[in-house]
Amino acid sequence: MNSPLPHPATGPQDFAGRAVVVTGAGSGIGRATALAFARRGARVLVADLNADAAAETAALVGGLGADVVAVVGDLSEQAVVDRVVATAVDSFGGLDVLVNNAGIMDSMAAVADVTDAEWERLLRVNLTAPFLLTRAALPHLLATGRGAIVFTASEASLRGSAAGAAYTAAKHGVIGLTKSLAVTYRDRGIRTNAVAPGGTITNIQVQADPEGTGPRALAGYMGNVGRPAEADTQAEAIVFLASDAARNINGAVLPVDGGWSAV
Repeated sequence: MNSPLPHPATGPQDFAGRAVVVTGAGSGIGRATALAFARRGARVLVADLNADAAAETAALVGGLGADVVAVVGDLSEQAVVDRVVATAVDSFGGLDVLVNNAGIMDSMAAVADVTDAEWERLLRVNLTAPFLLTRAALPHLLATGRGAIVFTASEASLRGSAAGAAYTAAKHGVIGLTKSLAVTYRDRGIRTNAVAPGGTITNIQVQADPEGTGPRALAGYMGNVGRPAEADTQAEAIVFLASDAARNINGAVLPVDGGWSAV
């Protein structure tokens, strides 16, 4: 049995006893989000492709006194999705919050330069995987009567000048999925929102050909990114949208970008 959290949160952002799944939780925004929920009393399932990273995050979450389990695997595979949901429900008795955060970056390639493999992988990981997980989680979120889903979208979900064609298309799709869920399930106790991070300090590496059409075309716009945010900044926005403090916010896309989307 884990010891109690040192300073449990109270009020509308208190998640004591609630079960939360965070994908891509092995590093970056996902890890910061898992820790932010744990500090507020949540029980957390850490999902990530990297076993060592997932174990490290789980250890950090457990060190806060929170109940935690980890599931390792590729969330674009239905079997892994099913295992995530089953593990959360078996371990915690249900599911209250789903954070669809996991994603990969593209090569900033323009449409003419995107390979079939890159296109299919980007859409599979960044759009199909969160769809599969959301579909599997929905019955359990509905059972709570107050389920919350938060997607990590991107600045590239708001404009065409922040990433390559594949990533931009996938993240625009995430916004469409967010809004569809918000409308369809708003009368059944589920809220669905998204954050749209701008530049954020994470370990994601972009492998781009600087002479390619995409990187050259985008270079002039990327100068508007401004000061990069810490992963914790994105995590706090995710926690807020999942919390009772945002109980009347549904279908929103919250830019957390230092004003980049206003430029």
